[in-house]
Amino acid sequence: MVIPQLVGHRGYPRHYPENTLVGIEAAVAAGARFVEVDVQISRDRVPVLFHDRGLKRICGVDGRIQDYRYDELWAFRAREPDKFGDRFNDVHITRLAELGHFLQRHQDVTAFIELKRSSLEHFGVETMLSLVRRALKPVLKQCVLISYALEALLTARRNGWRQIGVVIDRWDERQQELIAAIQPQFLFCDVDDLPRKGELRIQGMKLVIFEVAEPRVALDLAERGVDFIETFAVGEMLQELARPDAR
Repeated sequence: MVIPQLVGHRGYPRHYPENTLVGIEAAVAAGARFVEVDVQISRDRVPVLFHDRGLKRICGVDGRIQDYRYDELWAFRAREPDKFGDRFNDVHITRLAELGHFLQRHQDVTAFIELKRSSLEHFGVETMLSLVRRALKPVLKQCVLISYALEALLTARRNGWRQIGVVIDRWDERQQELIAAIQPQFLFCDVDDLPRKGELRIQGMKLVIFEVAEPRVALDLAERGVDFIETFAVGEMLQELARPDAR
């Protein structure tokens, strides 16, 4: 039986607000050695962990990350009120540099760092790459830069970024010429668009599939050649896959 590596997708969102340091800490405490986070840039050019284009779902306020300085963003709570109520009223929007400090203390953890297109469009590729590199400089060896924005990843590769992963929604997008030019070490794909049968291995790349919450699905994908599974429930998945009767 092939057991895939598990990636804490945005930390540990089943129990903690996504893309927050508290959620990442919980994922690692549960046994995760890979996490994935999303990065956007504040108005005063501070990289932060945040997925949505708008602040409403996570913070309950209007606007976007790039509309505010970081001191203003820090005053908001990254608490996902509709999901968790008042449980996480003390959790702030996490700076990318805070993740860097965490990785320094956990050198066996690898982070997949997703550049969000909204910030690439607003600030430009070179600026965002520079800001992210600066925030993660001490731990770059533990980080893999990923994005849907293939042109940005090609620029990153040409600028010396060593570990890169491309993100696609549709399996048939994997053969794009731009992906070949990037030469990524990882390819991320949505589970919902995979072919239902057959081998999924891609020569020269590790395959990462999102979003999976069922252990049986994860095991089936691993048998077909998938290397990593992204999940919002990393603790539960790790426990289930460790059981002798997991299959």
